[in-house]
Amino acid sequence: MIVVTGGAGFIGSNIVAALEERGRGPIAVCDGFDSGKWRNLAKRRLVETIHPNILLDWLGARRDIEAIVHMGAISSTTATDEAETMRVNYHLPLTLWTWCAAQGVRLIYASSAATYGDGTQGFDDEFSEAALARFAPLNLYGRSKQAFDREVARLVSAGAKRPPQWAGLKFFNVYGPNEYHKEGQISVALKNWREAASDGRAVLFRSHNPNYPDGGQLRDFIWVGDCADVVLWLLDHPSVNGLYNVGTGKARSFKELATAVFDAMGREPKIEYVDTPVAIRDKYQYFTEARMERLRQAGYGKPFTSLEDGVARYVRDYLGTVDPYR
Repeated sequence: MIVVTGGAGFIGSNIVAALEERGRGPIAVCDGFDSGKWRNLAKRRLVETIHPNILLDWLGARRDIEAIVHMGAISSTTATDEAETMRVNYHLPLTLWTWCAAQGVRLIYASSAATYGDGTQGFDDEFSEAALARFAPLNLYGRSKQAFDREVARLVSAGAKRPPQWAGLKFFNVYGPNEYHKEGQISVALKNWREAASDGRAVLFRSHNPNYPDGGQLRDFIWVGDCADVVLWLLDHPSVNGLYNVGTGKARSFKELATAVFDAMGREPKIEYVDTPVAIRDKYQYFTEARMERLRQAGYGKPFTSLEDGVARYVRDYLGTVDPYR
């Protein structure tokens, strides 16, 4: 059995779909199913669903689990409840690490590119205590993910007992189907599509950095299907361990993203620029780009979906249809 925590969420539900399409399983999902996320799994065949409150007790009664894919988290970049965020994003995965190590169960978990902070220290996924200590995340979400990555590095360095396979994935700017419940945390691809569909124009932040034109702020946008493919590849290669970036390795501008949305809709681009809110202006990232050498060196050879192809697929196969769910 493969257990996917946060399996009703955005990335988690796409992983569940990919596992089912590959015939991997049986699959159990742990999730609270809040915010209408049940729609993300309406097409899936699950052997069991588990509420997070009983996950640890449920695990204690099982002897048939091959792997836990831990995507569950408080993922809001505006979260302010430190005790709850650390409980969910640090203490729970640490408990799962300990349980997996004791039971011989493989563990793949979600980290985040938010751990890199403002990017001044680069985006190298080198796995060592010293390398990880260089980064200063800009928000509580990033700090909680960074804390767990650093604890894993400490445990591995100390020779502590570990799961038979472990891998942390630093996801960059993910977009694609099943993110509709995320409200203020949706991808800019979905935001721009909704704006173009309703008002005929897309809204982007104006640049407040002289090195970047309006709409020229750069991100590493990655299609959610590529994220699921990396997880499946890790499950197919149990000897691969480590902390890895999951991006395309190519930064693209928000203007290019918005243009791709309009192109997929068959419309001429109409883009409006507004000031970046003062509350986030001094923490705004103007550039992110995953270094992908380590994942490639580990053996992952599949090409990543281009921005234009991913956005076209998103609009054509999901957003522009009666049923946008995967």
